[in-house]
Amino acid sequence: MATDPAAPFWEHKSLEEMTDAEWESLCDGCGRCCTHKLEDEDSGEVFATGVACRLLDCHACLCTDYPRRHREVPDCLQMTAEIARTAPWLPPSCAYRRVAEGRGLAWWHHLVSGSRETVHEAGVSVRGRVVPEQAVDPETLEDHLADWVHDDPDAPGHGIS
Repeated sequence: MATDPAAPFWEHKSLEEMTDAEWESLCDGCGRCCTHKLEDEDSGEVFATGVACRLLDCHACLCTDYPRRHREVPDCLQMTAEIARTAPWLPPSCAYRRVAEGRGLAWWHHLVSGSRETVHEAGVSVRGRVVPEQAVDPETLEDHLADWVHDDPDAPGHGIS
């Protein structure tokens, strides 16, 4: 972690030290965490699907009712530093996870690039890759598994799709 106070906040503050505004700005707007997950009851393994939460705007990749999302979707998780450090379902591309792991922000993150479009241009977001949950029978979620949700765009040899 950088010690230069002139460095960007994510380089010199821990997740716990960030202001609410800094914390919220870390979200890269990819929408990957807003896909439905399935858990294997025997192994505990978590699988992502290409089915988006009913509140996700599948084009903008942002929650349509973020301040009140817990009223509509009670099991929506509030991102915390602990989740960023430990949740196996959190994609490796997630800015919270990247900062928690000391990897910094990716080139396509809006705080680095200056544009909220680069996450989409880089193919990291769910734009064009998910269907809204309203279009899917809940009994068929297992038919919509999506390995790409857990792809790491920075992994050696990985081409962004």
